[in-house]
Amino acid sequence: MNDRRVVHPLPTKVPLKLGGATFPVLHRVRRFIWYVVWACLGKWSPRPMFGWRRLLVTLFGGKIAQTARIYNNVDIWDPANLDMAVFACLGPGVNAYTMAKITLAPRALVSQGAHLCCGTHDVDVPEFPLVTSPITLMEDCWIAAETFVGPGVTVGPGAVLGARAVTFLDLAPWTIYAGKPATPKRKRKIAPSDSDN
Repeated sequence: MNDRRVVHPLPTKVPLKLGGATFPVLHRVRRFIWYVVWACLGKWSPRPMFGWRRLLVTLFGGKIAQTARIYNNVDIWDPANLDMAVFACLGPGVNAYTMAKITLAPRALVSQGAHLCCGTHDVDVPEFPLVTSPITLMEDCWIAAETFVGPGVTVGPGAVLGARAVTFLDLAPWTIYAGKPATPKRKRKIAPSDSDN
């Protein structure tokens, strides 16, 4: 796993019991507006309205290809940190916790109920600072239903993370993983060149 994490210290020195906001006020206001817009106009929209949901995410800074699909009932923490290439897909009920960049390469598929989580906390520091790290899903990979992908993970081209599996480590190309934690089961039986047909 690459060390691409960002530690977000508290903005001011405050007593531990009081805590403190991690992100600046303007960032929080922008996300609040996004939540309202998405809840009212996007999240509940009928399934076939992919273009409408792409438009809303793009208006708030997302980079979404015209053939990418965002299904209804998806949660996106910050659309400005979402990058979806051609034919990439976020299935129904996906939680894209985009505290850092989440990138879906061409034809990357995330199935229903999966959780892509870019944030955690440093449990060895008394202030418990937020730590974020990007998630990259390479071309032709499949993140199956109700899986969990942790901060900093890169899922290799053609890799499969089986249903309800959990990974905090990078996944090798064209390999099928399953379990908690995810372990490799076997190589896929299709060759990488077959995906281009």
